[in-house]
Amino acid sequence: QVQLVESGGGLVQAGGSLRLSCAASGRTFRAYAMGWFRQAPGKEREFVAAISWSDGRTYYTDSVKGRFTISRDNAKNTVYLQLNSLKPEDTAVYYCGATPGIAVADGSRYDYWGQGTQVTVSS
Repeated sequence: QVQLVESGGGLVQAGGSLRLSCAASGRTFRAYAMGWFRQAPGKEREFVAAISWSDGRTYYTDSVKGRFTISRDNAKNTVYLQLNSLKPEDTAVYYCGATPGIAVADGSRYDYWGQGTQVTVSS
C-alpha cells in the first residue's frame, strides 16, 4: 500500500517557477516508478513526466521537455517536479502516481494516486 500527498501548487505568473512535491508513505516506495500527470478543466488527465525507481531514468511529454524536471529522493520517499518557464496552458491540477512496473506514460498502469495540487499560471 502506498499513500501519496502532493504539495507545492499555487498561483504564478507566466515565466515563473514552482516546485511540486509528492510525499509517499509505505515501505515499498523504492519499488515503484513515479509519475506526474495533470488535468485541466474540461480535459482528460494527461501524462507529464515519470521517473524509474532503479536507475532514475526520466521521461517527459514533449510540451514540457526543457522546462520541467522530475526527480526523486528515495531516502525521503519523495518525488519532485520542478516547473520552470510556466505558461498559462500549464494550468491544471497536478497528480502524482505510483506504478509497480517501469516508468510509463499510461495512467491506467498506475495503482496509487495523490489528491492533486492546483497550479494556476496567469498571463
